[in-house]
Amino acid sequence: MQQAVANMKGTHQAVSVRLEGIVKKFGKVTAVEKVDLELPAGKLVTLLGPSGCGKTTILRMVAGLERPTEGRIFFGGEDVTRLPAYLRDITMMFQSYALFPHMNVYQNIAYGLEVTRRPKEEIRERVAEVVRQVGLTGLEERPVAALSGGQQQRVALARSLVMQPRVLLFDEPLSNLDAKLRKRVREEIRDIQQELGITSLYVTHDQEEAMAISDQVVLMNKGVIEQQGDPRTLYTRPISRFAADFIGRANFFEGYYSGGLLQVGTYSQPHQQEGISGRVTVMVRPEALRVSREGEGLEGTVHLVSFLGSSTEFSVDTAVGRLEGVVAGDAPELPGRGEKVRVWFAPQGTYLLPA
Repeated sequence: MQQAVANMKGTHQAVSVRLEGIVKKFGKVTAVEKVDLELPAGKLVTLLGPSGCGKTTILRMVAGLERPTEGRIFFGGEDVTRLPAYLRDITMMFQSYALFPHMNVYQNIAYGLEVTRRPKEEIRERVAEVVRQVGLTGLEERPVAALSGGQQQRVALARSLVMQPRVLLFDEPLSNLDAKLRKRVREEIRDIQQELGITSLYVTHDQEEAMAISDQVVLMNKGVIEQQGDPRTLYTRPISRFAADFIGRANFFEGYYSGGLLQVGTYSQPHQQEGISGRVTVMVRPEALRVSREGEGLEGTVHLVSFLGSSTEFSVDTAVGRLEGVVAGDAPELPGRGEKVRVWFAPQGTYLLPA
């Protein structure tokens, strides 16, 4: 398998993808508005956002399936804006797999190479490489209709990889899989992408999926980029309430910040954050919520405690609303329902946004 990966690595040099001032209109509807975006060579960048935010439209423009109304698209230094899809040297994995049900595994994977009239020996070698790579050895002659959903997804991935593309595109490829299988397949996709160093653009509405596999996450909102950066930055330093609410769970309430002190109701605690002061919206991740039976803190009453196996979730009613928290594992020391508590906020996981 390592030799197969090494062979494929040498076929294409990773290429960057750059979008400059991209606008896409469908009649009077603007789907994408002035988007500037760069995919570094060899990295996996995810377009994340709710339905209708423009992420799939951007993917289709990179693929050459849609043409921008305005702006340009570059692969490396090459302007591909008007280049048809079949000349862009890209492959795409679709949500529906798009496999040929009357063909077996080998025939599905080899189809693209046969259409481009590659020599038969080259086809056999390249198909054998990707079959080993995605864990389908021994299934080459099996009809794809007889495969499980996860195996079909691997065939679709192998069919994309065997073409040795400059850019690999993923259009919500895991949405048809159950939760456990989705986690395993996304790990496999990430492993292979990193091994081969193929520049990849991945579209999903699942924030956990985006966080798990991406070098960079681009959060879309109503046709524009809301925020972009590495997953950790988007989670810990959101620039807007939309970003904070879409990436992970969060509590939001009003406060006042001045001189290194965050005041919430009648309670205040130290907090360090530059570039903001006065009335603020406080964002607290559930894992940053702290409670105790005594001491300093915002007064509250425990509403609910739920043991979920790997974690324990709880909620507390306070003067600023019901706040939700979580701790790892069992937490028998947590106050029970109806108990009076004090609530405070760990600095890691507390972030201030403009009011």
